[in-house]
Amino acid sequence: MNPGPMLRYALAAAARGWHVFPLTPGGKMPPRGFTRWQERATTDPGTIRAWWTRGPFNVGIATGPSRLVVIDLDKPKDGLRPPSPWDLPGIHDGADVLALLCERAGQPLPFETFTVRTRRGGTHLYYTAPSDGPPLGNTQGSNGGLGWLIDTRANGGIIVGPGSRVDLPDGTGSYDVIHAVPAAPLPGWLAEQLRPAPRPPQRPVVVELPADRRGAYLRTAVASELERVTGSPPDGHNTALYRASVALGQLVAGGELAQADVTAWLTDAARQVGQPYGEATRTIASGLRAGARRPRTVAA
Repeated sequence: MNPGPMLRYALAAAARGWHVFPLTPGGKMPPRGFTRWQERATTDPGTIRAWWTRGPFNVGIATGPSRLVVIDLDKPKDGLRPPSPWDLPGIHDGADVLALLCERAGQPLPFETFTVRTRRGGTHLYYTAPSDGPPLGNTQGSNGGLGWLIDTRANGGIIVGPGSRVDLPDGTGSYDVIHAVPAAPLPGWLAEQLRPAPRPPQRPVVVELPADRRGAYLRTAVASELERVTGSPPDGHNTALYRASVALGQLVAGGELAQADVTAWLTDAARQVGQPYGEATRTIASGLRAGARRPRTVAA
């Protein structure tokens, strides 16, 4: 693979107003050292040419700045059966789930939009994001999303763009345009299903610690990390939660805080910003494990 074809694909995406950035050749993530991808993604042809003349990078599209909502209809891995409530006749993959959702809503199949066939035979449906209401975020399956084998990428999301080729243990595949029409507006009924639940009323997280000097230090440290989470922007909740978990995990490992208390405080903070419970608990556990590698104690 040489940079010529990939450069053309990157420029073609940018010409549609989509903000692009490089992904590793044969991969789905930005190259090592390429940080702040959402801020750096661009439609500027000069910047794009400079990036893609350095190597045969895949094309990444930052869906937030591009004002896109991409619905990813996936295929199941071998032997995977639909979970309840999707274990129904005729339901075999994400496209079947979307068809069932359309039938239940009395809506037509929303396939008249820019469409890409993904490396495993799934489908990316590109839509323009709604101009009203809070920005839509990313969803995965039934966890706050549309259903089994349907993911969505919007504000804070990355998608692998057309023309890219991805090498994974189960084989190499390409992302091919199969319907080259303009991206249609996201149907309103789908936008309503994807809108985040209203955030619960903000309230302080109760942190009970000793009243001595050591306790005062710990209260300040905990409050600062919880504020990191509750004050994070919509596209930064999970990153903030992970960093707070790492910081407090260091104090847990040093014997200064109880892990059960820290987990409860962080879970409460995550709930206040609307993080899905399952995603939040996984992020907290991962951050605590990382923090445990560098224990921290407080002087008496």
